[in-house]
Amino acid sequence: QVQLVESGGGLVQPGGSLRLSCAASGSIFSIGAMGWYRQAPGKQRELVAAIQSGGRTNYADSVKGRFTIARDNAKNTVYLQMNSLQPEATAVYVCNVYYRKRYSTGEYTSWGQGTQVTVSS
Repeated sequence: QVQLVESGGGLVQPGGSLRLSCAASGSIFSIGAMGWYRQAPGKQRELVAAIQSGGRTNYADSVKGRFTIARDNAKNTVYLQMNSLQPEATAVYVCNVYYRKRYSTGEYTSWGQGTQVTVSS
């Protein structure tokens, strides 16, 4: 099984920035798409940003221009740079990856435990 370890969350003032990291480890042959979801109390989980193996990215409309997703394939790591943070960004951010195993066909998926991001003065 593949484990995802997230880091970088915390408390930040409005207008501030945070950089989230998610590192995958375990029996990985290759990683496909990687993304960040978030879930706030009373709201549905939403896809914040995703990046495909070929580098194509997509973002939720609410974060375009302020968040940037990137990946380091050599480190099996995905990042989310969050700038100009506002209180509505407060949520638990969860990392998700799709991957392939050696000698196996098809893709598998793994989820992180989540990291809390709180934007408040």
